[in-house]
Amino acid sequence: MRRSLQPTQVAQVVQLIQDGTSMRAVARRFAVSVSVVSRAWRRYQETGQYVRRHGGGRRREQPSSRTATSAFVQGGTGGALPEPCKMTSSRPQMCMCLLKRSETDSMRVVGVVLTAQHRAGRLAFAREHQDWQIHHWRPVLFTGESRFTLSTCDRRDQRDGVWRRRGERSAACNILQHDRFGSGSVMVWGGISLEGRTALHVLARGSLTAVRYRDEILRPLVRPYAGAVGPGFLLMQDNARPHVAGVYQQFLQDEGIDAMDWPARSPDLNPTEHISDIMSRSIHQCHVAPQTVQELADALVQETIRHLIRSMPRRCREVIQARGGHTHY
Repeated sequence: MRRSLQPTQVAQVVQLIQDGTSMRAVARRFAVSVSVVSRAWRRYQETGQYVRRHGGGRRREQPSSRTATSAFVQGGTGGALPEPCKMTSSRPQMCMCLLKRSETDSMRVVGVVLTAQHRAGRLAFAREHQDWQIHHWRPVLFTGESRFTLSTCDRRDQRDGVWRRRGERSAACNILQHDRFGSGSVMVWGGISLEGRTALHVLARGSLTAVRYRDEILRPLVRPYAGAVGPGFLLMQDNARPHVAGVYQQFLQDEGIDAMDWPARSPDLNPTEHISDIMSRSIHQCHVAPQTVQELADALVQETIRHLIRSMPRRCREVIQARGGHTHY
């Protein structure tokens, strides 16, 4: 049974009562209780209106001062609330206010530290390359190093949930076995382009130096690839120390290989960062970890590479919109 009447129904109720119809008969006609009809008639006699009066109690909407507080909370935590707000607003109330503004309680996205100089460099690069078409990116070889763990379980897997009954927390099917000391890792270098990719090279036995970079990567892998691409070839790599050393610079000059001026702290502009993440997820989704470099390379398809490189114009535009700041990539 309904507990209220629409304004048009209240008008009909008033007319029927004025015509001599009993309140009980009117209530049966509109499928409401007699008290609803009585309140509607009394409200009309007091105010002359058919619209319900506003109910009492506390207002649901936030006052303007608390709306400002919600804006302050954006990007912050519950502990960062000002003291006056903590005294006047409960946690459930603040949560409801934030939900009304389509805000949810989420984890922060981790990004690299960007200084004003980094932002300026990123912005200059994005403006310079924002109008590049696909044919401009075709001769570019994007390169990078990534470290892969050889275990099929990592920290991301530990956050996966399971459905279980109460009391089955320690059941074998609900336990994810993990070696706290790890099961080894491998550093791999690779390069990608729109037309293909280089062979993966495992960097074993110690850290990567400028001499090793020249002898193990530039000479046997990059130089043949540059010759196959021909005029217009561009080498893209980040600003790691082996990539900017004098040995590296001299080799490129002797071989006539051009390198892009890459902005520092810009992993979101480098498609190889996403390639590394895709390959890592492919490894951890396997029941048996890859045993050879070729098995690791098979975890990636060329169409995925093309899709990532085609996103370079969008990446540049997003950096410009962020004034050199972080992007969703």
